[in-house]
Parts: sequence; structure tokens; C-alpha cells
Amino acid sequence: MIEIILDIAGLTLALVLVCLAGLAFRRRLLQRGGGTFDSSLRLRKQDNGKGWSLGIARYAGDSVEWFPVFSYGFRPRRTFSRNDLIVQARRDPAANEALGLYADHVVVECEQAGRTIELAMAEDALTGFLVWLEAAPPGRRHAPL
Repeated sequence: MIEIILDIAGLTLALVLVCLAGLAFRRRLLQRGGGTFDSSLRLRKQDNGKGWSLGIARYAGDSVEWFPVFSYGFRPRRTFSRNDLIVQARRDPAANEALGLYADHVVVECEQAGRTIELAMAEDALTGFLVWLEAAPPGRRHAPL
């Protein structure tokens, strides 16, 4: 009986390790081309600090593709076009938000197609993000921070 329990425990542990290795392999493949940064996303502003999803963002031409961390898919869950993304504000995360975000990230409130979205990223990633937005062709609307 104990042998069966140990076999089941061993198989469960092996399955967990394979799943974790799959997530690490996917992350490595997403980062392979460069231009990626850790980023959290929240599509609806909530006062309780909930609703954040950890992810990886990747520059792809005139858009930023966002992939959730805990997924095996290779297609972005969200894509944000540089032409319709307007940065509204920047802020530090509230105390109840900080627990659900990567350490030392700042929150950037953006508008896309009349809808507010929030992205959280590190300071250096924010600098790159703002430079990428500023590099858009002339005539694009832009709201400076």
C-alpha cells in the first residue's frame, strides 16, 4: 500500500516539475528575440487592488504584445497598438496592490479606444516604453506624463 502511495506521490511530483519546466521553456522562447519586459496588466480599475495579472510584454513593431506568465500559449493575450495607446498618468502602486505585482514596479494608466487599462512595470522598462511611444510617426496623439 505504501509503495502505491509513494508511486502516486512520485508521479505527482514529476508532473509538477514537467509543468514548471514547460512554463520556464515558454518564457525563454518568448524572450528569445529580445524586447521583452516583466509587466502586469489590469483591464478594470478596482479600489481593492485586485484584478492584476502577472505577465511578459514584448515589443512587436508598432504594438506591444502581452502574455500571461501562467499560460502555455504562444499567442499574446492582449495586443496594444502604439497608435491608439495614450499614457494618462504614472503612480506608485497602493499598498494593497503591491502584494500582487512584481517588486519595485510602477503603475502606468493608459487609455486605448476610450478604455482605461493599467500596466505595471519596472522603472527602466517604463523608460523604454515611453521612448517607444515617442518614436511613433508624427501626428500621433500623445499625452505626456
